[in-house]
Amino acid sequence: MLDVGSNTVHMVAVDAKQGGRPTAMSDWKTPLRLVEYLDADGAIDAKGVQKLVDSVAEASQLATQLGCAELMPFATSAVRSATNSDAVLDTVEQETGVRLEILSGPDEARLTFLAVRRWYGWSAGRIINLDIGGGSLELSTGAEELPDAAFSLDLGAARLTHNWFDTDPPERKKINLLRDYIDAELVDAAKGIRAHGEARVAAGTSKTFRTLARLTGAAPSSEGPYVTRTLTAPGLRQLIAFISRMTAADRAELEGVSSSRSHQIVAGALVAEAAMRALRIERLEICPWALREGVILRRMEQGLDTVLDNQGGTEA
Repeated sequence: MLDVGSNTVHMVAVDAKQGGRPTAMSDWKTPLRLVEYLDADGAIDAKGVQKLVDSVAEASQLATQLGCAELMPFATSAVRSATNSDAVLDTVEQETGVRLEILSGPDEARLTFLAVRRWYGWSAGRIINLDIGGGSLELSTGAEELPDAAFSLDLGAARLTHNWFDTDPPERKKINLLRDYIDAELVDAAKGIRAHGEARVAAGTSKTFRTLARLTGAAPSSEGPYVTRTLTAPGLRQLIAFISRMTAADRAELEGVSSSRSHQIVAGALVAEAAMRALRIERLEICPWALREGVILRRMEQGLDTVLDNQGGTEA
Protein backbone atom coordinates (compact mmCIF):
# COMPACT_ATOMS: atom_id res chain seq x y z
CA MET A 1 0.00 0.00 0.00
CA LEU A 2 1.30 3.42 -0.99
CA ASP A 3 -0.13 6.37 0.94
CA VAL A 4 0.69 9.84 -0.36
CA GLY A 5 -0.26 12.16 2.47
CA SER A 6 0.39 15.80 3.15
CA ASN A 7 3.35 15.07 5.43
CA THR A 8 4.83 11.86 4.03
CA VAL A 9 4.87 9.24 1.33
CA HIS A 10 4.35 6.00 3.24
CA MET A 11 4.72 2.51 1.77
CA VAL A 12 3.63 -0.46 3.88
CA ALA A 13 4.01 -4.05 2.72
CA VAL A 14 1.21 -6.07 4.30
CA ASP A 15 0.64 -9.79 4.73
CA ALA A 16 -3.11 -9.74 4.16
CA LYS A 17 -5.05 -12.95 4.77
CA GLN A 18 -8.79 -13.43 4.52
CA GLY A 19 -10.26 -13.28 7.98
CA GLY A 20 -7.00 -12.13 9.53
CA ARG A 21 -5.71 -8.80 10.68
CA PRO A 22 -3.48 -6.78 8.33
CA THR A 23 0.11 -7.36 9.46
CA ALA A 24 2.83 -4.96 8.32
CA MET A 25 5.89 -6.83 7.03
CA SER A 26 7.83 -3.75 5.92
CA ASP A 27 7.30 -0.07 6.62
CA TRP A 28 9.02 2.75 4.69
CA LYS A 29 8.30 6.46 4.57
CA THR A 30 9.91 9.71 3.53
CA PRO A 31 9.01 13.32 4.42
CA LEU A 32 7.03 15.22 1.79
CA ARG A 33 5.26 18.30 3.27
CA LEU A 34 3.38 19.00 0.05
CA VAL A 35 1.44 21.95 1.49
CA GLU A 36 4.73 23.83 1.69
CA TYR A 37 4.99 23.60 -2.11
CA LEU A 38 1.65 25.23 -2.87
CA ASP A 39 1.87 28.47 -4.84
CA ALA A 40 -0.41 31.48 -4.51
CA ASP A 41 -3.03 29.81 -6.72
CA GLY A 42 -3.11 26.63 -4.65
CA ALA A 43 -1.16 24.56 -7.17
CA ILE A 44 1.73 22.25 -6.27
CA ASP A 45 4.82 23.88 -7.76
CA ALA A 46 7.43 22.17 -9.93
CA LYS A 47 9.74 21.43 -7.02
CA GLY A 48 6.92 19.80 -5.08
CA VAL A 49 5.84 17.72 -8.07
CA GLN A 50 9.40 16.49 -8.60
CA LYS A 51 9.72 15.59 -4.93
CA LEU A 52 6.47 13.65 -5.16
CA VAL A 53 7.60 11.85 -8.32
CA ASP A 54 10.92 10.86 -6.73
CA SER A 55 9.21 9.58 -3.59
CA VAL A 56 6.59 7.54 -5.45
CA ALA A 57 9.26 6.07 -7.73
CA GLU A 58 11.36 5.00 -4.75
CA ALA A 59 8.36 3.46 -2.99
CA SER A 60 7.30 1.62 -6.14
CA GLN A 61 10.78 0.18 -6.62
CA LEU A 62 10.81 -0.99 -3.01
CA ALA A 63 7.44 -2.71 -3.48
CA THR A 64 8.86 -4.55 -6.47
CA GLN A 65 11.95 -5.60 -4.53
CA LEU A 66 9.76 -6.91 -1.70
CA GLY A 67 7.73 -8.97 -4.17
CA CYS A 68 4.41 -7.30 -3.40
CA ALA A 69 1.59 -8.93 -5.36
CA GLU A 70 -0.43 -5.73 -5.56
CA LEU A 71 0.24 -2.03 -5.06
CA MET A 72 -2.62 0.09 -3.73
CA PRO A 73 -1.57 3.72 -4.33
CA PHE A 74 -3.71 6.56 -3.06
CA ALA A 75 -3.39 10.24 -2.19
CA THR A 76 -5.22 12.40 0.30
CA SER A 77 -5.70 16.05 1.17
CA ALA A 78 -2.65 17.84 -0.26
CA VAL A 79 -3.00 16.38 -3.75
CA ARG A 80 -6.81 16.32 -3.55
CA SER A 81 -7.11 20.03 -2.85
CA ALA A 82 -4.36 21.23 -5.21
CA THR A 83 -5.72 23.24 -8.12
CA ASN A 84 -3.48 21.27 -10.52
CA SER A 85 -4.22 17.83 -9.06
CA ASP A 86 -5.10 16.22 -12.42
CA ALA A 87 -1.85 17.40 -13.99
CA VAL A 88 0.10 16.20 -10.95
CA LEU A 89 -1.48 12.75 -11.18
CA ASP A 90 -0.68 12.56 -14.89
CA THR A 91 2.95 13.55 -14.31
CA VAL A 92 3.41 11.01 -11.53
CA GLU A 93 1.97 8.27 -13.75
CA GLN A 94 4.12 9.25 -16.73
CA GLU A 95 7.30 9.32 -14.67
CA THR A 96 6.71 6.31 -12.40
CA GLY A 97 4.01 4.15 -13.96
CA VAL A 98 1.95 4.55 -10.77
CA ARG A 99 -1.52 6.05 -11.01
CA LEU A 100 -2.51 7.51 -7.66
CA GLU A 101 -6.15 7.26 -6.68
CA ILE A 102 -7.51 10.36 -4.96
CA LEU A 103 -9.53 9.59 -1.85
CA SER A 104 -12.30 12.09 -1.24
CA GLY A 105 -12.45 13.67 2.19
CA PRO A 106 -15.63 11.81 3.24
CA ASP A 107 -14.19 8.52 1.94
CA GLU A 108 -11.05 9.15 3.97
CA ALA A 109 -13.23 9.65 7.06
CA ARG A 110 -15.31 6.52 6.29
CA LEU A 111 -12.31 4.25 5.77
CA THR A 112 -10.66 5.53 8.93
CA PHE A 113 -13.89 4.90 10.81
CA LEU A 114 -13.99 1.33 9.47
CA ALA A 115 -10.53 0.68 10.92
CA VAL A 116 -11.54 2.15 14.28
CA ARG A 117 -14.70 0.05 14.37
CA ARG A 118 -12.72 -3.12 13.65
CA TRP A 119 -10.23 -2.23 16.37
CA TYR A 120 -12.81 -1.64 19.10
CA GLY A 121 -15.47 -4.09 17.90
CA TRP A 122 -19.23 -4.05 18.17
CA SER A 123 -19.20 -3.79 21.96
CA ALA A 124 -18.01 -0.19 21.63
CA GLY A 125 -21.46 0.88 20.46
CA ARG A 126 -21.56 4.32 18.89
CA ILE A 127 -18.11 5.73 18.11
CA ILE A 128 -16.98 9.25 17.34
CA ASN A 129 -13.62 9.43 15.61
CA LEU A 130 -11.31 12.38 14.95
CA ASP A 131 -8.29 12.23 12.67
CA ILE A 132 -5.86 15.12 12.14
CA GLY A 133 -3.64 14.82 9.10
CA GLY A 134 -1.24 17.26 7.54
CA GLY A 135 -3.86 18.70 5.21
CA SER A 136 -7.25 17.92 6.70
CA LEU A 137 -9.31 16.98 9.73
CA GLU A 138 -11.76 14.09 9.44
CA LEU A 139 -14.71 13.63 11.81
CA SER A 140 -17.11 10.69 11.82
CA THR A 141 -19.69 8.97 14.01
CA GLY A 142 -21.63 5.74 13.77
CA ALA A 143 -22.99 2.68 15.50
CA GLU A 144 -22.31 0.32 12.57
CA GLU A 145 -19.26 -0.42 10.39
CA LEU A 146 -19.89 2.64 8.25
CA PRO A 147 -20.49 6.03 9.86
CA ASP A 148 -23.83 7.81 9.94
CA ALA A 149 -21.99 11.09 9.32
CA ALA A 150 -18.52 11.78 7.94
CA PHE A 151 -16.89 15.16 7.40
CA SER A 152 -13.55 16.38 6.08
CA LEU A 153 -12.32 19.92 6.69
CA ASP A 154 -9.16 21.68 5.50
CA LEU A 155 -7.86 21.92 9.07
CA GLY A 156 -4.72 19.83 8.81
CA ALA A 157 -1.77 20.62 11.06
CA ALA A 158 0.71 21.29 8.24
CA ARG A 159 -1.76 23.33 6.20
CA LEU A 160 -2.67 25.61 9.10
CA THR A 161 0.95 26.03 10.15
CA HIS A 162 1.91 27.03 6.59
CA ASN A 163 -1.03 29.42 6.20
CA TRP A 164 -1.10 31.04 9.65
CA PHE A 165 2.26 30.99 11.40
CA ASP A 166 5.20 33.01 10.11
CA THR A 167 7.24 33.26 13.32
CA ASP A 168 8.81 30.68 15.61
CA PRO A 169 7.32 30.41 18.15
CA PRO A 170 3.98 31.65 16.74
CA GLU A 171 2.68 35.00 17.90
CA ARG A 172 -0.01 34.94 20.56
CA LYS A 173 -2.25 37.09 18.36
CA LYS A 174 -1.97 34.60 15.47
CA ILE A 175 -2.77 31.71 17.81
CA ASN A 176 -5.92 33.46 19.02
CA LEU A 177 -6.98 34.30 15.46
CA LEU A 178 -6.39 30.72 14.38
CA ARG A 179 -8.47 29.46 17.31
CA ASP A 180 -11.38 31.63 16.18
CA TYR A 181 -10.99 30.43 12.59
CA ILE A 182 -10.97 26.75 13.59
CA ASP A 183 -14.03 27.23 15.79
CA ALA A 184 -15.94 28.82 12.90
CA GLU A 185 -14.94 26.07 10.45
CA LEU A 186 -16.08 23.36 12.86
CA VAL A 187 -19.61 24.65 13.49
CA ASP A 188 -21.55 22.76 10.81
CA ALA A 189 -19.59 19.51 11.07
CA ALA A 190 -19.83 19.45 14.86
CA LYS A 191 -23.57 20.03 14.65
CA GLY A 192 -23.87 17.15 12.17
CA ILE A 193 -21.90 14.81 14.42
CA ARG A 194 -23.75 15.76 17.62
CA ALA A 195 -27.12 15.25 15.92
CA HIS A 196 -26.55 11.49 16.07
CA GLY A 197 -26.20 11.43 19.84
CA GLU A 198 -23.51 10.68 22.36
CA ALA A 199 -20.91 8.01 21.72
CA ARG A 200 -19.73 5.27 24.06
CA VAL A 201 -16.21 5.64 22.64
CA ALA A 202 -14.56 8.85 21.44
CA ALA A 203 -11.40 7.95 19.53
CA GLY A 204 -8.50 9.84 18.00
CA THR A 205 -6.37 8.53 15.16
CA SER A 206 -3.24 9.85 13.43
CA LYS A 207 0.31 10.74 14.38
CA THR A 208 -0.83 14.11 15.72
CA PHE A 209 -3.12 12.56 18.32
CA ARG A 210 -0.52 9.95 19.29
CA THR A 211 2.05 12.70 19.81
CA LEU A 212 -0.33 14.84 21.87
CA ALA A 213 -1.23 11.87 24.04
CA ARG A 214 2.45 11.05 24.57
CA LEU A 215 3.17 14.65 25.57
CA THR A 216 0.40 14.49 28.18
CA GLY A 217 1.69 11.30 29.75
CA ALA A 218 0.54 8.36 27.60
CA ALA A 219 2.76 5.32 27.20
CA PRO A 220 5.49 5.46 24.51
CA SER A 221 5.06 3.57 21.24
CA SER A 222 7.71 1.09 22.37
CA GLU A 223 5.15 -0.45 24.76
CA GLY A 224 3.11 -1.69 21.80
CA PRO A 225 -0.33 -1.02 20.32
CA TYR A 226 -2.40 -2.78 23.00
CA VAL A 227 -1.62 -0.35 25.81
CA THR A 228 -4.55 1.99 26.48
CA ARG A 229 -3.62 5.57 25.65
CA THR A 230 -5.83 8.60 26.25
CA LEU A 231 -5.89 12.33 25.71
CA THR A 232 -7.94 14.53 28.03
CA ALA A 233 -9.25 18.01 27.34
CA PRO A 234 -7.70 19.55 30.50
CA GLY A 235 -4.34 17.93 29.72
CA LEU A 236 -4.47 19.21 26.16
CA ARG A 237 -5.21 22.78 27.24
CA GLN A 238 -2.25 22.73 29.62
CA LEU A 239 -0.04 21.31 26.88
CA ILE A 240 -0.98 24.06 24.42
CA ALA A 241 -0.05 26.74 26.94
CA PHE A 242 3.35 25.06 27.28
CA ILE A 243 4.35 24.17 23.72
CA SER A 244 3.00 27.34 22.09
CA ARG A 245 5.77 29.32 23.81
CA MET A 246 8.53 27.02 22.55
CA THR A 247 10.45 27.10 19.30
CA ALA A 248 10.15 24.17 16.89
CA ALA A 249 13.72 23.17 17.78
CA ASP A 250 12.86 23.06 21.48
CA ARG A 251 9.66 21.09 20.83
CA ALA A 252 11.70 18.56 18.85
CA GLU A 253 13.62 17.81 22.04
CA LEU A 254 10.45 16.67 23.79
CA GLU A 255 9.95 12.92 24.07
CA GLY A 256 7.59 11.69 21.39
CA VAL A 257 7.95 14.69 19.06
CA SER A 258 9.75 14.08 15.77
CA SER A 259 11.85 16.85 14.26
CA SER A 260 9.86 16.62 11.02
CA ARG A 261 6.59 17.45 12.83
CA SER A 262 7.70 19.70 15.68
CA HIS A 263 6.89 22.82 13.66
CA GLN A 264 3.23 21.81 13.20
CA ILE A 265 2.31 20.30 16.56
CA VAL A 266 0.96 23.60 17.93
CA ALA A 267 -1.55 23.92 15.09
CA GLY A 268 -2.43 20.25 15.47
CA ALA A 269 -3.03 20.73 19.18
CA LEU A 270 -5.29 23.73 18.52
CA VAL A 271 -7.38 21.67 16.09
CA ALA A 272 -7.62 18.79 18.55
CA GLU A 273 -8.67 21.08 21.40
CA ALA A 274 -11.26 22.89 19.28
CA ALA A 275 -12.75 19.66 17.89
CA MET A 276 -13.01 18.07 21.34
CA ARG A 277 -14.62 21.22 22.70
CA ALA A 278 -17.08 21.49 19.79
CA LEU A 279 -18.11 17.85 20.27
CA ARG A 280 -18.12 18.11 24.09
CA ILE A 281 -15.52 15.39 24.42
CA GLU A 282 -13.48 15.34 27.62
CA ARG A 283 -11.49 12.18 26.92
CA LEU A 284 -10.26 10.55 23.72
CA GLU A 285 -8.91 7.04 23.37
CA ILE A 286 -6.01 6.78 20.94
CA CYS A 287 -6.71 4.10 18.34
CA PRO A 288 -3.64 2.45 16.74
CA TRP A 289 -5.49 1.75 13.48
CA ALA A 290 -6.42 4.51 11.04
CA LEU A 291 -6.77 5.18 7.31
CA ARG A 292 -4.16 2.75 6.02
CA GLU A 293 -5.70 -0.14 7.93
CA GLY A 294 -9.13 0.89 6.68
CA VAL A 295 -7.95 0.82 3.06
CA ILE A 296 -6.39 -2.63 3.55
CA LEU A 297 -9.47 -4.01 5.33
CA ARG A 298 -11.76 -2.78 2.55
CA ARG A 299 -9.49 -4.33 -0.10
CA MET A 300 -9.45 -7.64 1.78
CA GLU A 301 -13.25 -7.61 1.87
CA GLN A 302 -13.40 -7.00 -1.87
CA GLY A 303 -11.23 -10.05 -2.38
CA LEU A 304 -13.57 -12.12 -0.21
CA ASP A 305 -16.58 -10.83 -2.16
CA THR A 306 -14.94 -12.06 -5.37
CA VAL A 307 -14.38 -15.51 -3.88
CA LEU A 308 -17.99 -15.71 -2.65
CA ASP A 309 -19.31 -14.58 -6.03
CA ASN A 310 -17.35 -17.33 -7.75
CA GLN A 311 -18.86 -19.85 -5.34
CA GLY A 312 -22.37 -18.72 -6.16
CA GLY A 313 -23.08 -16.77 -2.95
CA THR A 314 -22.91 -17.22 0.78
CA GLU A 315 -24.13 -20.09 2.90
CA ALA A 316 -26.25 -19.66 6.01
